Amino acid sequence: MAFPVRDPRMRRIPRLDGENTIMTRWTFGATLVVLLSACFAGAAFAGTGQPSPWQINMQTPVTEIAQFLGTLHDSVNIVITVIAAFVFLLLAIVVFRFNEKVNPVPSKTTHHTGFEIAWTLIPALILVGIAIPSFRLLTMQVQLPKADITVKAVAHQWYWSYEYTEDQGGGFAFDSYMLSPEDAVKANQPALLAVDNELVLPAGKTIVVQVVGADVIHNFAIPSFGVRMDAVPGRLNQTWFNTDREGMYYGQCSRLCGANHAYMPIAVRIVSAEKYAAWLTEAKKKFASKDVKPVALAANE
Repeated sequence: MAFPVRDPRMRRIPRLDGENTIMTRWTFGATLVVLLSACFAGAAFAGTGQPSPWQINMQTPVTEIAQFLGTLHDSVNIVITVIAAFVFLLLAIVVFRFNEKVNPVPSKTTHHTGFEIAWTLIPALILVGIAIPSFRLLTMQVQLPKADITVKAVAHQWYWSYEYTEDQGGGFAFDSYMLSPEDAVKANQPALLAVDNELVLPAGKTIVVQVVGADVIHNFAIPSFGVRMDAVPGRLNQTWFNTDREGMYYGQCSRLCGANHAYMPIAVRIVSAEKYAAWLTEAKKKFASKDVKPVALAANE
């Protein structure tokens, strides 16, 4: 049997060793991530006040709290990525440099005081570095500033009721139900987020929202505001926001509250002071027939 003879003039292609193979895979993976990011960047990072197709980041922040929250989120992700890359690097070194073939005589080192201090102290310092801005953010969220306007959001299965205080057009209340997908399309609003009666508030004012549940536990959440507060029956919780950007901002109940949990959206329209004053006049007439006692405004120290 004749065997093919290798031509000596043919250049032999060197085989990649383990480390080169790892680097090649990392390079390919990084290139793939960059290409996918470029393809979906327009849709992934778009969206103010509502989600976007293929979104991989949080909605555009429009309040101080939401901006702080987004910065902290990105910073912690960077720390996580650096730690994960460092651990994978150590694993690669162990696999390819300290295996039986490369290192037939293993080290007998069992203790190293410097290493032990380092791998205890460094993680502790990282956690402290994360805790400091986390506590600052928590303080911003729970310490309510002096309110310019206070509204009450009452969660029901499965809709919201909003009550304005007596200093806002004399006080009134109304219910807010989700529009059907067909009606939302007609109104040029996003399906499953549009409502019949929006919560209208002025820009540049500190808004305190009193949140309570009428039946089961719900949650009042608006991502662009950085707001998320449980609506608990028998318990009055409070949250706040302040934004200068006019527009529509959507949220949803963020607690599993029953069969139609996904169909009780929150729609907040931020308008100028002049438009808000005009809306108050119209809303007082529109909702005057609703037999709900206006919210009494308590002192907000």
